[in-house]
Amino acid sequence: MKKSFLTTAALGALVLSAMTACGSGTAKTVAADCKPAATFETLTAGTLTVAVPELPPFSTYAGNELAGVDGELIKEFAKRNCLEIKAEPTSYAGAIPAVQSNRADVALGAFYRTAERDKVVGLTAPVYTDEMATISAEGIDQIPALEARKVGTVDGYLWVPDLKTLLGDKLTIYPSAVEMQADLKTGRIDTGIDSYGSAVEMYKNDAKYKVVAVKPDARVKASKEPAQITFPYIKSNNALGAALDEAIASMKSDGTIGSALTGAGLPESGAETGAPRLIG
Repeated sequence: MKKSFLTTAALGALVLSAMTACGSGTAKTVAADCKPAATFETLTAGTLTVAVPELPPFSTYAGNELAGVDGELIKEFAKRNCLEIKAEPTSYAGAIPAVQSNRADVALGAFYRTAERDKVVGLTAPVYTDEMATISAEGIDQIPALEARKVGTVDGYLWVPDLKTLLGDKLTIYPSAVEMQADLKTGRIDTGIDSYGSAVEMYKNDAKYKVVAVKPDARVKASKEPAQITFPYIKSNNALGAALDEAIASMKSDGTIGSALTGAGLPESGAETGAPRLIG
């Protein structure tokens, strides 16, 4: 997902208010004889407080149930470390400030690993990648095929500058995926480009269009090095960060992350993140 980044104290105050207003839920799931995989402190002993924006298929919270790719993975982390989960619903823009202001141990929401975020919160090792995808009736999956088509994408993504250079006036840039979808359906463009997760969610009930991951092309860097997703956590809590990294490595090797991705309709290849890197 393309991500804006807000850290002001004023926003933080609004976040705390919004989180309180939305309410929260704690799932009681820990067995009495549970032995944690790692040792670390959390804001509330025995509980992992999680900031949860509503962002399917990555993070959702409804009916006291945390779900989505990030939700399933953080539940598994909590299970392996004998922790209850206290979900704190918040806006997307409010999730990072919630962690920064020590109101949540960790945030969900398919956050990119960026240099700017790294200044104010801890960033785990890459969990999975947010792949570039096309939306078309034909299932276009190669960059060269785009050069003969009317293409649209959403502003702010990593691939936009390279596509502008490559496609010139054949590329239309939209402020949101909603406007792009409208033009795709009316034929003003014949191919849309979005993040795979966002596109799968938006077109899941539209059989006319196929969402396909783009094959790597050196001319579009994001097709070769997609953004890496992280779990932002309280920057001073090094032990929590180490435990999260250890769990991420384990969940990659045992297939948990791949299964969470495919369960949400995303490609299992997203679990192959490569070495950690920061955007910006």
